[in-house]
Amino acid sequence: MQQIVLVIHLLLALGIVGAVLLQRSEGGGLGIGGGGGGGGGGLMDTRSTANFLTRATAVLAGLFFVTSIGLAILAGGPSGGNRSLVLDGAAPISGGATMGGEHSGAAAPAEEEATDAPLLPTVPTN
Repeated sequence: MQQIVLVIHLLLALGIVGAVLLQRSEGGGLGIGGGGGGGGGGLMDTRSTANFLTRATAVLAGLFFVTSIGLAILAGGPSGGNRSLVLDGAAPISGGATMGGEHSGAAAPAEEEATDAPLLPTVPTN
């Protein structure tokens, strides 16, 4: 199920990029886009094309947000436990110290308490 939603999510992302790139520039800050050009007689005039692309972009963006939330729910979110694809394979930090330098509350072995070497790097005082 997660793979299907992921494929739909990627297709929506590509659709958003395409819809944004097809839209006409209204700026003109660099002297590009904007005014004039193009003859009439096309299938759709410029105003209806702009409205269609604007609405299509909005719909694609809404669906993109829905699939983003769906993927987060399928992945487990915060209630899915402490699962991490990156950190699950990492070696545990030795000495009972956490990343912030605080002790985890568990008693450290006696031989580690006897050493004077700090567990984490110290800040130079020069």
